[in-house]
This record gives sequence, structure tokens and C-alpha cells, in this order.
Amino acid sequence: MSGVDARMEPSPLVPLDDERCYRAVLGRDRRFDGWFVTAVRTTRIYCRPSCPTPVLPKRINVDFYQTAAAAQQAGFRACKRCRPDATPGSPAWNPRADLVGRALRQIADGTVDREGVAGLARCLSVSERHLHRVLMEQVGAGPIALARAQRAQTARLLVETTDLPLGQVAFAAGFASIRQFNDTVREVFDSSPTLMRTSVSARQRRSLPLGLPGAITVRLAMRQPFDAGSLLAFLAQRSIPGVDEIDHTTYRRSITLPHGPAVMELTPSNDYVSATYHLSDVADLATAIARSRRLLDLDADPVAIDSMLSGDPALAPCVARVPGRRSPGAVDAHELAVRAVLGQQVTVAAARTLASRLAARHGQALATPIGTVTMTFPSSAVLAAIDPATIGIPMARAKALVGLCAALADASVSLEPGADRVEAARSLEALPGIGPWTASYVCMRALSDPDAFLPTDIAVRKGAGLLGMKSDIASLTAQASTWAPWRSYAVHHLWAACTLPRKESLQ
Repeated sequence: MSGVDARMEPSPLVPLDDERCYRAVLGRDRRFDGWFVTAVRTTRIYCRPSCPTPVLPKRINVDFYQTAAAAQQAGFRACKRCRPDATPGSPAWNPRADLVGRALRQIADGTVDREGVAGLARCLSVSERHLHRVLMEQVGAGPIALARAQRAQTARLLVETTDLPLGQVAFAAGFASIRQFNDTVREVFDSSPTLMRTSVSARQRRSLPLGLPGAITVRLAMRQPFDAGSLLAFLAQRSIPGVDEIDHTTYRRSITLPHGPAVMELTPSNDYVSATYHLSDVADLATAIARSRRLLDLDADPVAIDSMLSGDPALAPCVARVPGRRSPGAVDAHELAVRAVLGQQVTVAAARTLASRLAARHGQALATPIGTVTMTFPSSAVLAAIDPATIGIPMARAKALVGLCAALADASVSLEPGADRVEAARSLEALPGIGPWTASYVCMRALSDPDAFLPTDIAVRKGAGLLGMKSDIASLTAQASTWAPWRSYAVHHLWAACTLPRKESLQ
């Protein structure tokens, strides 16, 4: 790409200094969109690195910020040409298990909007003062500014892509009042919500589905390449009748949000994911979007991941065959943990059957079914109260399942988006019947850990053998150390290798 070293890949392992950032701006390098924003002091505008402005800013006139919130706090407003708030989130934070990474994931889930900064600090087991100081030092913005930037982004998305009344947009985006909504939009985007909406034609906006109150459709940004086919196939193999389904290219499922049950419909296309939410309360929209992004792994940087994994000759053919493979997360961490226990020592199909029975017996019916989605998966509190003998699995595993649900229900085990992954794994393994495989699988999916590895997994070892690797646990673990920090993605490649014809898997 002109003006940019083609080898200059964005990576969470390599800090982005100002000179690297400016070279990305000179080349309008889209790979860096979402990693940082460029703030031009002469215009007081911040842009994405790939902004198509005809006149590039001089180096002496630009500053670089890791987040839009930091640029906004410094007095810059978003560019109307490149729309930096519409980029996928920075993938630099997901591999991080430190306080900053945990805080950003928790803010994205809406904790500040629901519980304030005090609730966020309590969730992360730190003081408000310490949290604010660390975020300011490493991100350039405190928790309030970060939450405000997220609310502004959600508001713009709703104003420009839906016909939702502006008063409802304000509360759906998480603002406490319409005045706060209007003031923030004007300050961040240099435009009123009304002008923003009238500047977008009705044809460009997506109308709400008729007859479905509370339904909102938005577009979720992602990075290319994006392997939607494998991701949907993975979810389809694990779908539970009544809870989720794959309808052609749409994944539909129920989800329990802070203000009530909802149904989401996610349809990947070439450049974005179309997401429709049937909500009990529009205030849950930002949380629903955040959980959808984690489920589909939309903030991942596939170029950086594929580049790292391709360095291993054994994995390189897999990456070349399916570029942009994602590591699916989960919209309900407690449900995922329950299903992980059900999946111990059985096939995926058998685990799906067990989960289906559990949902049919104890799930909550939806007031308005969407498609074949008719109920929500039972909560951990509900499952903690059932008789283990009624689950239909070996008693030791049944007791382990009920014990896990009790620990999740009383929060002695935390699987919040901002949970400490190491502590979560330790807490899980301390429970009877929960071993390293279960804890690692839960961290990989429920906590979106990009570097979880499952060396004892039968399918992982089989896939490794088919690809010509040594498949004993010690050798495989040693080889996997070179795949860090993307071992979760390697797991999915190894699982996929088991489904290929033998001749193809050995190529």
C-alpha cells in the first residue's frame, strides 16, 4: 500500500508509536481503523486512519489517541467524512487480562450506564480512584468519558439507521435525559440529532419490522476477512430447539438482558452484520450489541491473527483455506458454563441433546416467539435449585452442574465480561467436577479469551495428528506456545481439520 510498509501489521504485541501511526495515516491503511484515531489540532476533528480526506494533515498538526473517548475528552469532534465511531472496536484490548482490558469489556457491556462508576469499580474489585487513574494513564479517558463515547456511538447508529423516535433513541443509547443526549451529540458530532437524521434519506434508513414493537435493526461493523460460514456452522451444531436456530444465513436466539428477555437476529453480509433486536426495554440495546459483537468475535483483527498462525507450517494450509476464522464467544456466560459441563466426555451432538432437555424442562417461555425461538435458557438460579437426579446424566456430573449453578447464582464464581480470566479459571477448577478442560473452554467462549488452549481435547489432538503434528499432550502444548496470543483460534482450526476429508486435511 502506497506510503506504508506492507510489513507494518497492527498487533497487540507491538506498541503503536506516533511514527507508525502517522505512516498508517499516510497510506490510509484500513487495517489500523479502530486501533487509534488521528486528531488534527488545526481543525479540532478526529478521524480514522483510513480517512479519505483529499488533504492529509501535516505531522506537526496531529495527535494520536487510542480511543475516541480520549479524543473527545481532549476537545475534538468526530469527522463527518470517515465516521471514526463506526469502526469495529480495537482488538488490542481483548488479549489483555489486566485491569484496563477488563474495565473496557465491562464498560462495553453497559455496567457504567446501569450501575455507575461505583458499580464498575465494585465489579472489578478496585477503588474508583485507582480505576480512573489507570484508565487515564493507559487509555487517556476515564470510565465516564468511555461510557459517554459509547452512548454517543450507539445514538448515532440509531439516529441514522432506524426510524426510532429521537426520544426513544436517547434512552436506548443509555442517556439519562433527552437534554444530555442532545448536548452530547452536538458536542461529539457537531450536529443535532434532528439534523443528523434529516441528512440521511428514509431509503437509506432501515425501517422497523411492522407489528413487532421494540424491534430495532442496526449494522454491526467488522474487519475483513470474515468467515461467516464456519462461524454459523459452529453455532448451528450447538443450537438448542426453542432457544436458538439457524435460518438460512441468519442466526436467531433468545437472550436474557438486564431489563428482560429479548431475541436477536444476526445476519452476516459482505461488509457488516445486520442485527435485529426484539427487546423488552430499549435501554438494553447497547448491552445487546456488545454481546452480539462478542458472540461473533467482530472486534478481532483477522489479518494479525492469520499472519501469526500462518507462521507455523502445519497450520498455514488451514489458515489459507479459511482466512478470517473467528473464535465464537457467548451471549450468556452462565448458559455457556452449564453447557460446558454437559459437554464433558460426550460428543457435541450428545451435549446438545442434554442441553435441549434441560431447556425444555426449565426454560422460560417468551411472551412473543420469533421464528422457532420460543424460550430463554434457564438461569443459573433456577438450575441451582433442581434435583441432580432429574438431569439425566451421571450423578457426579449432575452434582457438579448444580454446584456450578449455585456458585454462579451467588457470584462466588464471576463470569462477567470484565472478570479476571485467571481468577475465573481458578474458581471454576476449585469446584467439584470442574477440570482444566471445562475451565479453559468457559474462558475461551464465555470470557472471549483469545489465547485459551485445550491440549486434552480429543478433537484438538485428532486434528493436530491429521495436520502432521505430534498429538501427545506435552508436545502439542509446547508447539501451541508459539501460537500465543491466538491459541483459541488455533483450536478452531484444529477442530475444523477433523471434519475435512483425510486427503485434504493432510495437504
